[in-house]
Amino acid sequence: MTTEQNIDEILIPILEHVSDPEIPVLSIMDMGVVRSAVIKNKIVYVEITPTYSGCPAMDVIGDDIKTVLKVAGYDSRIELILAPAWTTDWITPRGRKALEDYGIAAPLGAEADKDVLLNGKRIVKCTNCGSQNTRLVSQFGSTACKAQFQCDDCQEPFDYFKCLK
Repeated sequence: MTTEQNIDEILIPILEHVSDPEIPVLSIMDMGVVRSAVIKNKIVYVEITPTYSGCPAMDVIGDDIKTVLKVAGYDSRIELILAPAWTTDWITPRGRKALEDYGIAAPLGAEADKDVLLNGKRIVKCTNCGSQNTRLVSQFGSTACKAQFQCDDCQEPFDYFKCLK
């Protein structure tokens, strides 16, 4: 007999202990990386989707998932799911706030992202002072999923998490 339990009941609190290796203030749950997790016959099957195809953090995330589940008493199987592709829409409101608090501007949305990255529109809010008097410094920040900005009011640099759809 196969027993199944919903991710919401048991697994979310466990998986929330797994941080994104590149943005440690975010859990993989807040990033929306976990697509599904189910317990079948005392084995947890977890499906995860990378934020970018070829994301180097996925091996670490998979190992971290296995570790927290082992501590909780479960064996696990991790499967990488590429389609549909991850989108920044999957970042939770709590995750967006954590990004901002950490100094990374949360993604604005696809059209706004194009205006910011391609047309120089000043709508990305500075994570230090809140001003929108900001400018793109580089299309690429500390990782490929981020762009580097600077605030012209407080002069602080900060990353902007690019929108992906």
